[in-house]
Amino acid sequence: MSRTRPPDDGDELLARLGALTAQARERAELQRSQVELAIALQRGMLPRDLPTADGFHLAVRYTPATHGLSVGGDWYDAFRLPDGRIGLSIGDVQGHNIEAAAFMGQVRAGLRALASVTGEPGDLLARTNELLLSLGSDLFATCTFLRLDPATGVLESARAGHIPCVWATADGRSGIAEDDGGPPLGVVPGARYPVTRYGLTTGGVFVLVTDGVVEGPSMHLDEGLDQVVRLAGVAAVAGLDVAALAGAVIKGAERVGHADDAAVLVIGHDGQRAPRSQP
Repeated sequence: MSRTRPPDDGDELLARLGALTAQARERAELQRSQVELAIALQRGMLPRDLPTADGFHLAVRYTPATHGLSVGGDWYDAFRLPDGRIGLSIGDVQGHNIEAAAFMGQVRAGLRALASVTGEPGDLLARTNELLLSLGSDLFATCTFLRLDPATGVLESARAGHIPCVWATADGRSGIAEDDGGPPLGVVPGARYPVTRYGLTTGGVFVLVTDGVVEGPSMHLDEGLDQVVRLAGVAAVAGLDVAALAGAVIKGAERVGHADDAAVLVIGHDGQRAPRSQP
């Protein structure tokens, strides 16, 4: 007479543990794929080329989020306006997922499209705000938009809930731009965005960043901005090019221990005309 062997509790426990491990691995792979897709969306929507103008130079740096499987919606942009001036923007979408990356693309595309109607920074942000509200999304974005006139060196700036710019001049002055701003885009109907004008003098720089550069677990916002001010001041006095300054600022972002994207846009004026080809 044969007896049925009772099930081994240890074997059953191992089988269940194996099944749970496989499920966790599948979820991790799915999340990783989503992050890779979001990063690809981000990089595909950022500009490949930057406009040029005599005496003015632009440099950008971007580092994706490094915390777990998160991905943010930071962007930068620079493009020629219909009147020959240059439009520049930098911003950050709320959230850390594919939806944030896709919404970033909508904001950037909206800014570019509306800039063909008006390049005035305050009006442009107001129109973009209404456009985003009409989409009915739960997301919102902070943004700074600047209009640069290469003929005069005048920069016109409007902010929508974003971190202020940092400036520095060749004679050793530097600081944080003290301008009024409006609410983030996509939050308040009928919002208005004041415009502040600056003069970008020879040897001077303006630095635009997202919060991943200046705020994180290891550094408060004020301390992070002060770090950028110091770097911009040294670069302007030493006559460093904008690419070197942008690289130093994004390198400094490592100190904040950021769990967010980090983007930097630097505008510099060296007064040099670009070389012309001979006929």
